Amino acid sequence: MKLKNTLGIAIGSIVAVTSFGVLAQGQGAVEGELFYKKQYNDSVKHIEDGFNPGARIGYFLTDDLSLDLNYDKTNHTRSNDGTGNQKIKGDTGSLLATYHFGQAGVDSLRPYVSGGFGHQSRTNVLADGHSGRDQSTLAIIGTGVKYYFTDNLFARAGVEADYAMDNGKWDYSALVGLGVNFGGNAGKVAPAPAPVPEPTPEPEAPVAEVVRVELDVKFDFDKSVVKPNSYADIKNLADFMKQNPQTTTVVEGHTDSVGPDAYNQKLSERRANAVKQVLTSQYGVESSRVQSVGYGESRPVADNATEAGRAVNRRVEAQVEAQAQ
Repeated sequence: MKLKNTLGIAIGSIVAVTSFGVLAQGQGAVEGELFYKKQYNDSVKHIEDGFNPGARIGYFLTDDLSLDLNYDKTNHTRSNDGTGNQKIKGDTGSLLATYHFGQAGVDSLRPYVSGGFGHQSRTNVLADGHSGRDQSTLAIIGTGVKYYFTDNLFARAGVEADYAMDNGKWDYSALVGLGVNFGGNAGKVAPAPAPVPEPTPEPEAPVAEVVRVELDVKFDFDKSVVKPNSYADIKNLADFMKQNPQTTTVVEGHTDSVGPDAYNQKLSERRANAVKQVLTSQYGVESSRVQSVGYGESRPVADNATEAGRAVNRRVEAQVEAQAQ
């Protein structure tokens, strides 16, 4: 198949492939290219400069670094020693690492540098007394730029220098190419995540109002008998506890400072028990919900130096809290 037909089919295939929209640059991408280069043959005598068609396939190890396998044919080079138009044939294979600069994307320019090794073989070089070589190992460096028409289709222009390790001489080439890449992920803008709707705040529970019922029963001097005028207050406490069955209470007994401490302690306990007895026996509050305790004369609320103050200290206190329904 003629070269012209081969290039036409290849370029048509490149354009067709890019229409699928599945190609991309970046890490994991595979890049294929057809190129044509002007070869300046300085390392071998009696050979004209030529034009070498070739192909390249590369794999991106990262978004910027690719490993490229290259192959080109020496099809249009001739002897120039005056013996006639003897055609020189040959080929070159190489493995290059290529580092790209800039960002991938539509209408982007990506300069690059490359380096690696290759092997070159030429036929007919030794014929008719020519003094050139037929094979050589090459060290190759290059630079250039790629222009991306789309995320997938690009053109390349670059230069390369080949150092022949056999004779220590350099050859040079200038090249242009057209290629595609596929399978990577660079140059694509990730779709913005769908906004997450803010959670609808749950309606705040109404703040429960705390209702408190207090009891303050007074006693005569040295007595622990509940006076009749205190029964109504005790009943209010009992009614409240019945309306709020989850409530409990502590009935606290107190005395004034007259008398020994030990005696007053016992007296305060009897007073607390007397109020508890009225709550449970007379008004029906469960005994398990009422605790009684005596504090003797240790917690005065008034001055024990006066009769009025001592009367205030001879008391039983209780309180109950509940949330309003």
